[in-house]
Amino acid sequence: MTLIIENVTVFDGEAVLGEGMSIVVEGNTIREVSDTPVTGSEAQRLDGGGRFAMPGLIDAHFHCYGAEANPAVIDRMPPGLRALHARRIMEDALQRGFTTVRDAAGGDHVLAAGLAKGLINGPRLYYPGLAISQTGGHGDMRDPDHFEGCACAYCGSLSVVVDGPDEMRKMVREQLRRGAHQIKLFVSGGVLSPSDPIWMNQFCDEEIRVAVEEAATRRTYVMAHAHTNAAAIRCVQNGVRSIEHATMLEADGVAAIVEHDAFAVPTLAIIDAIRAVGPSMGLPAAALAKVAEVGDLASTSLDRLRQAGAKIGFGTDLLGSVMDRQSREFALRREIMSAPEILRSATSVNAALVGMEGKLGTIAGGALADLLLVDGNPLEDISVLEQHDRLALIVADGRIRRNALV
Repeated sequence: MTLIIENVTVFDGEAVLGEGMSIVVEGNTIREVSDTPVTGSEAQRLDGGGRFAMPGLIDAHFHCYGAEANPAVIDRMPPGLRALHARRIMEDALQRGFTTVRDAAGGDHVLAAGLAKGLINGPRLYYPGLAISQTGGHGDMRDPDHFEGCACAYCGSLSVVVDGPDEMRKMVREQLRRGAHQIKLFVSGGVLSPSDPIWMNQFCDEEIRVAVEEAATRRTYVMAHAHTNAAAIRCVQNGVRSIEHATMLEADGVAAIVEHDAFAVPTLAIIDAIRAVGPSMGLPAAALAKVAEVGDLASTSLDRLRQAGAKIGFGTDLLGSVMDRQSREFALRREIMSAPEILRSATSVNAALVGMEGKLGTIAGGALADLLLVDGNPLEDISVLEQHDRLALIVADGRIRRNALV
């Protein structure tokens, strides 16, 4: 089946190509983008009415299983209930225009199979399996007063604990066996974990290198939770590709990210959400105190990354009741970045991050057919992407998922 979308202004993930253009989709692929009329009697035609056409959005730090803000509560959910929540979470994200998500903890083969079988009408998924933490690290959700009568390691719904290079190697191999598209490590302290301060260094260099080496055997990479400057430097020096949060960067940390050609994925939306409605999210007081520690620094770090020309991805890191604030990340970044820079982050930059440059995050011949038609021009007013009723058409993998064209 051929789909022709006519009379649109095309932003191809880098720049505006022109007005009054046509996009031709065959199956799940864009066949061509044309500035002249396209013929085809058997095609389905949609009049874009001059609307803004852009690639489907990519959220590179997403939580498919993020049903509650407190991961310890998610751990207590039966797996079936977690899966039902995940379906709703993913389908809602697609209706916000996110046609691809990169999960950051817990996303697995179950969800990928559900998408493949059409049981979930959600975005394309890149998942890491269980995120990997050291004992007492950011992925260890046991409270300090937790007692076990054996020497069992923690394994929750989103993360698992390992210690030492040998355990790391085995766990990375296990996540890859289960189909993980990338590996996730925790290399600094974090907000939601109960026993580690933000400034804490986690995993030794050898453990990080082992994870990177094992990921490379499957031609993939490591993404690492790293709030602090020291954690970011250690990560990129040991081969990590993607620095998550990048909240407390200084000049030498930014320079190291640029030097090693790594990506940084700031996540302002979750900080903004916790500050706004944190007590109602059911988070413990310790988590609220931690976000105050990092919150004021996040925008400064983003500005440093921008000025240094770093590759800045787009992520949100939302969980629980605030996941509907996903598109607020656009407005939060507008204080620091230009609208074209933000759109590139959420399209072409993130596509390169997940290894799909030229296939995702672009409207071009040969690319996968993930695209949006927007009532309004996000390059002039980025806030239109927060108004989800202004997404007149959503196409994901060549299939129309929303059509409000009139």
